[in-house]
Amino acid sequence: MDKRPKVGVGIIVIKDNKVLLGKRKNSHGEGSWCFPGGHLEFNESLENCAKREVLEETGIKIKNIRFETITNDIFKDEEKHYITIFMLCEHDSGEAKVMEPGKCEKWDWFEWNNLPEPLFLPIQSLLKKGYNPLK
Repeated sequence: MDKRPKVGVGIIVIKDNKVLLGKRKNSHGEGSWCFPGGHLEFNESLENCAKREVLEETGIKIKNIRFETITNDIFKDEEKHYITIFMLCEHDSGEAKVMEPGKCEKWDWFEWNNLPEPLFLPIQSLLKKGYNPLK
């Protein structure tokens, strides 16, 4: 089998100087907190992927979407490898709610210097790089 890295997109949604995180279920990284996101679809722009994933997962609309950074994440236990593209945006409208209960337990807003534990591996990689979306 030809194993190649997959492309994941994580969307950092900012509202009132806080970031939106969800608690993962039934997937790699189960029980960890992560940004809304998912797989980049064939022929999809990064901006459209960000809009689609955030709306599908949280029911909110976003604006001012822009590329931030990438991480290279190897999930050893699950034998998965992802290149995670992080997009930064601002909350536009709507209240975050669980739209995919099979994949996410809950959504909440957190201050960057007070993130919940455990964090999803790509976010751990971001923190190791010294990344801060509010700078």
